[in-house]
Amino acid sequence: MTAHPNRPWLTVWVGALLACLMVTSPPARAQEDAPAPAARTASDPAIPVRQLEHLVKPLTVEELKVEADAWMALLKAKVSEISQARIVADAAAAPSTDPPADAPASDAPASDRAAQLEAINQLRFERTALIERLNIVLAQLTLKGGEAEPYTKYVAAVDDQAIAVHVQDVSATWIAVRSWATSPDGGLKWLRNIGLFLGTLLVFWILSIVAGRAAARIVRAWKKSSALLRDFVVGIVRKAIMILGFILALTFLQVNINPLLAAIGGAAFVVAFALQGTLSNFAAGILILAYRPFDIGDVVDVAGVSGVVDSMSLVSTTIKSFDNKKIIVPNGSIWGGVITNATAHDTRRVDMTFGIAYGDDIDKARDVIESIVTAHELVLKDPAPVVKMHEMADSSVKFICRPWTRTGDYWTVYWDIQRAVKQRFDAEGITIPFPQQDVYMHQVPAKGDA
Repeated sequence: MTAHPNRPWLTVWVGALLACLMVTSPPARAQEDAPAPAARTASDPAIPVRQLEHLVKPLTVEELKVEADAWMALLKAKVSEISQARIVADAAAAPSTDPPADAPASDAPASDRAAQLEAINQLRFERTALIERLNIVLAQLTLKGGEAEPYTKYVAAVDDQAIAVHVQDVSATWIAVRSWATSPDGGLKWLRNIGLFLGTLLVFWILSIVAGRAAARIVRAWKKSSALLRDFVVGIVRKAIMILGFILALTFLQVNINPLLAAIGGAAFVVAFALQGTLSNFAAGILILAYRPFDIGDVVDVAGVSGVVDSMSLVSTTIKSFDNKKIIVPNGSIWGGVITNATAHDTRRVDMTFGIAYGDDIDKARDVIESIVTAHELVLKDPAPVVKMHEMADSSVKFICRPWTRTGDYWTVYWDIQRAVKQRFDAEGITIPFPQQDVYMHQVPAKGDA
């Protein structure tokens, strides 16, 4: 080929174009001839489940689609095999019925029916194993943003749990049930799973008891802790361990806990928004446990309620009134009001007031009260009791009487001294006056009188 003497640029351009075609054409053809990626996990349909979970975890969405297609093909083949086996079994059970044109030929006698049913059940167990492994691949595919709906719909359509036997065929039903019960992938598998489920719950129940006792021992060693705090910590520890154990035990029943955990997280947000008042009670409960204004067994007056503290939760406190009524008070109402704890200290002062008539001897009355107070065995010597004339009221001269006693003996001392003072005042001739009012009548002369 001779280039035109006046057009040397044309020769250069044609040569460059041919060189580009020669460089780029072989790789393009090589790319077209490259084989499609092969599945890595479906080569062994009986691959252990745990091993399959580890193998599919690092795969991308494209690689997982290849794996899903491979397992889907195995499942489709197994479902076709089950369908053909059922056609053969139905033909053997009803020889007078003409089999479909595409059904395989079958000259099996009726005595082979049991073997056929055993084979069908075995195929169904193999299908269940394939579905279990396909679901593992689909779970990873969904987690990484892939589309798994076509696969899951197919699985739902072919995963029938019914046993293809006639209702009247008792022997066939018995064979199917026995085969399922004795199969490693059937009854034996679920028996093992149920045993693991119950065993896990038992282990975590024992662990919750041990952990609860350890938590109680730790809280009890803290000098500033209260019985309320101890019960709260023990309850939280035990419940948390049992909830964790229950969630783990569900995995042995082949329950996917990922949607459950996601649902719990979403529900927690909704509940937190809807129960704002309850959350305020929750916060108040935490503050009560932290600052310990009262403890179990204390006599308190809170939110207009008086009684003995019986128990406490995160949202409310249970108080047993003195007439044995159970009163549940929200913690928010307690923390937001005045808290009176009558049993916060070991000792307590008993405040009493006695009145005598203006005509009685005040020194004698004071001596009588002092003798009663000092003679009482439950009255403490330190601090010393106080008996003083306190007030000249409208109808009486009032004495205050303030002995000290142990908190648990408060009402005993109060009632005993009140009774003893009344008896001694009567014996000594000291009058205990009642409210009285003197009325003076002033006569006004009538008009016309001198």
